[in-house]
Amino acid sequence: MTVETLLQTQLRPVGGHAQHSPVWRSSGGFTMLSLVVPRISLGENLGSVGRRWVGAMKSFQEMAMLGQKTVRLYVDIDRSMYWPMVIDGNEEKIPLEPTWAVPIVLPETVRFTDIQIGATIKQAGRVDIFFYPNGRIDPAIVHLTDGNNNIMGIFVEPVTTMIRITDHRIDPPKPFTILERIRPLLQPVTPAIRPALPAGVQK
Repeated sequence: MTVETLLQTQLRPVGGHAQHSPVWRSSGGFTMLSLVVPRISLGENLGSVGRRWVGAMKSFQEMAMLGQKTVRLYVDIDRSMYWPMVIDGNEEKIPLEPTWAVPIVLPETVRFTDIQIGATIKQAGRVDIFFYPNGRIDPAIVHLTDGNNNIMGIFVEPVTTMIRITDHRIDPPKPFTILERIRPLLQPVTPAIRPALPAGVQK
């Protein structure tokens, strides 16, 4: 079951305002779940949304490690929503935890401005971030903003997978450069030449 057949949205009035209502359908068209997801802005701010995002990413990392299955996080920048799916063989499944049964929608006052995965930066459309069973997370930079144009940056370190959060934009990491004196040591061994083995070690 793919996310395209699983996730559809429609507009329904909530308190006089139109809101996105996620509709989960099976491939046969049967409605599995239809809920109105309100955008709760009371008491919400950029800091709390950023911390919740970091907490969600840590949950997805733990989910992948405990279940030993890759978790794919879908982020819809245009609709300010995100949702995880567990990759099980050739299928994607909704996580068992009820918290992730429906997409999470950001408050009205907060939105994604841009997301960078690797060298690709997107300001619109959908972005996928993968969480792997070994604990690794795709290198990602996420920027959030509020109605007052305050910025929050969230950065997944590519090596340590630590998640860093700041109150300003994060510059993309500089490409890793190899010192010239080290470069010869990294050259592959010529296939026709076998490295010598220490004495007493059999092939």
